[in-house]
Amino acid sequence: MVADLPPYYFRVRDNGAFVFRVDTENRQRRIEMDQIAVVNIRNGEIKPHGGRVLEPEDMAAIEQWMQERARLLAYRDIDDIHRAVDYLNTTTQWAQAKASDEQLEAVTDALLLAMHDLRTTLVRKKSERLLQD
Repeated sequence: MVADLPPYYFRVRDNGAFVFRVDTENRQRRIEMDQIAVVNIRNGEIKPHGGRVLEPEDMAAIEQWMQERARLLAYRDIDDIHRAVDYLNTTTQWAQAKASDEQLEAVTDALLLAMHDLRTTLVRKKSERLLQD
């Protein structure tokens, strides 16, 4: 039902969102979305749209969305890394059991360089953590 819509809609974009107030309480009972702000997750900036002043409930909803969005993005980051580990494992199995010589020739140098870069970075970061402790 139209009445069950949330009061705000966040159109996600790079580094944040456009924020709209959702209105269904009009004569035509149509959904109207009025842009009220632009938010930037990276720097925490909330810019009212069109010279308007944001109400306290607007700010509370925006700040809550920003916190939830930051948690979701952090979860996705680590989930992507876990998937990368799975891809490395499946890539190893592919190279060992299925890959042709031509396929291996096409990807070996790129994989070796990427893995060397990753290993170097991981070893350096682990060393830094050990020295901090």
